[in-house]
Amino acid sequence: MSLSGRVALITGASQGIGKACALKLAERGATIALSARNQEKLNELAAKINSTGAKAAAFPVDVADEGQIKNTCRAVIAEFGKIDILVNNAGITRDQLVLRMRRVDWDAVLNTNLTSAYLLIQQVLSSMLRQRWGRIINITSVFGQIGQTGQANYASSKAGLIGLTMAIAREVASRNITCNAVAPGFIETAMTAVLPENLKQEALKLIPLGRVGAPEDVANAVAFLACEEASYITGHVLNVNGGMLMG
Repeated sequence: MSLSGRVALITGASQGIGKACALKLAERGATIALSARNQEKLNELAAKINSTGAKAAAFPVDVADEGQIKNTCRAVIAEFGKIDILVNNAGITRDQLVLRMRRVDWDAVLNTNLTSAYLLIQQVLSSMLRQRWGRIINITSVFGQIGQTGQANYASSKAGLIGLTMAIAREVASRNITCNAVAPGFIETAMTAVLPENLKQEALKLIPLGRVGAPEDVANAVAFLACEEASYITGHVLNVNGGMLMG
């Protein structure tokens, strides 16, 4: 499942799932455009990938800013000539019960998690359409499928990504471009590390496989959807949740 010759743009690439995706796609031979807000972490990851003989470069961006998204996509294409694979992974949480949730926290989560994906897809499609090949992979969440108390904004943004995935899949299928989503369950990342231990133990009881997922579990799914062997899969949500949600 080689990705040699492909260029992948990954958002939220400085840590967690995004970092794991970058390392996995680079391992498969892709050139990686690393995107996130933290330039220092991006530079460190780019150096690590380049030291393996693969190729990567850092493109700092705040995906909540439309202008930065446009500039970043132009910069990636100027540097590497094209974008074959887009992994929309950037995401934040601003948890609160809906009765107390501030509008600013609703807007921040929707803009970062959902609107940025729409804007990035818009920017990369021209490159994909010209070459009649592309892979768009949106990182959603099990909580976009089942909801979660205190996360009306996060769950809505992730559910929106699923709808966006299916709409885009229909729009671009005739040009040999696929659009899929990966829905992680409970994954050990910086976002989940801050949760209270009792909450983690309760979550563990809901996972039939009996363990918390690793970022690499998600990265393996992303790598599969990015490859040629997945060319007949589009508009699909691939669950990576240890069995938390089935069907």
